[in-house]
Amino acid sequence: MDRSRFFASVRTSLFGGSLTASQVQGTEAILDEAAKAVIDARWLAYMLATAFHETARTMQPVIETRQSDEVTNPTVDKAIARLESSWAKGRMPWVKSAYWRKDAQGKSWLGRGLVQLTHKANYERMGPIVGADLVGNPDLAMRDDVAVKIMFEGMARGLFTGKKLGDYFTAQSSDWVSARKIINGLDRANDVAGYAKRFYEALQAAA
Repeated sequence: MDRSRFFASVRTSLFGGSLTASQVQGTEAILDEAAKAVIDARWLAYMLATAFHETARTMQPVIETRQSDEVTNPTVDKAIARLESSWAKGRMPWVKSAYWRKDAQGKSWLGRGLVQLTHKANYERMGPIVGADLVGNPDLAMRDDVAVKIMFEGMARGLFTGKKLGDYFTAQSSDWVSARKIINGLDRANDVAGYAKRFYEALQAAA
């Protein structure tokens, strides 16, 4: 891949004409992981689009806050307070229990990473897969290499919702909109589909 051509394309089509060093670094980390094996360009485009959306375009692991205008990651305590406020105001109707509240060991299982890994059970399951003690230290999900592996493994295997990339991108078809079910139902599905198509165009131009 000609990465200079790739970045020239997405700089214009997705990042408003300019890229910060951290946006480039985060995107490079995803491209580097993809380069380790043969991967469908549509899969890679959709993962890039998911990271783009879930991190508010920073391309860096983030802590869940329900605030898309967060510039830097808050402390866990501040993130918990914001989640509590959003939930109390009825802005998270899909949430059945306050998974972000600290447990007896003082740990919070709120969303972290490129795709917002949540709930202790998911940290327990994902840790051995990515080779990190996410239960002992859930903040490891914020480390670049770990966050990227969580996204790749979770989306490829269907570990987040039971839906996986192979369900929507096959030899016969590409369902850019329904692929959002891999992460979060159809929430902002059209937006993410649009981002993914632009990333795919950039990947094709740089191939």
